[in-house]
Amino acid sequence: MNAHCCQTAKRGRDDVGRPASLLRRGGAIAGWIVPGVTLALLPKCPACVAAYVALATGLGISISTAAHLRMLLLVLCSATLVLFASRRLRHLSELRKP
Repeated sequence: MNAHCCQTAKRGRDDVGRPASLLRRGGAIAGWIVPGVTLALLPKCPACVAAYVALATGLGISISTAAHLRMLLLVLCSATLVLFASRRLRHLSELRKP
């Protein structure tokens, strides 16, 4: 039986205990911030979503399309946050294993 963790067996000795790079940590933080801020700033009114799309792109969309776009953004941002939370919890549970 090998007592080493499967992850440390794959990596070289130099990688063990090495802190994450600044770019990787920044990407991880942005992964939490972008969907969170999007959810916080997403308007409740589909007419406002249509107005924001028109201001940002110059294209007009219907109210029903704006309602679908709003629901899509809600689902995608929520799913992204759930994914990041589950990854974080899995990582923390792996760290606690003896």
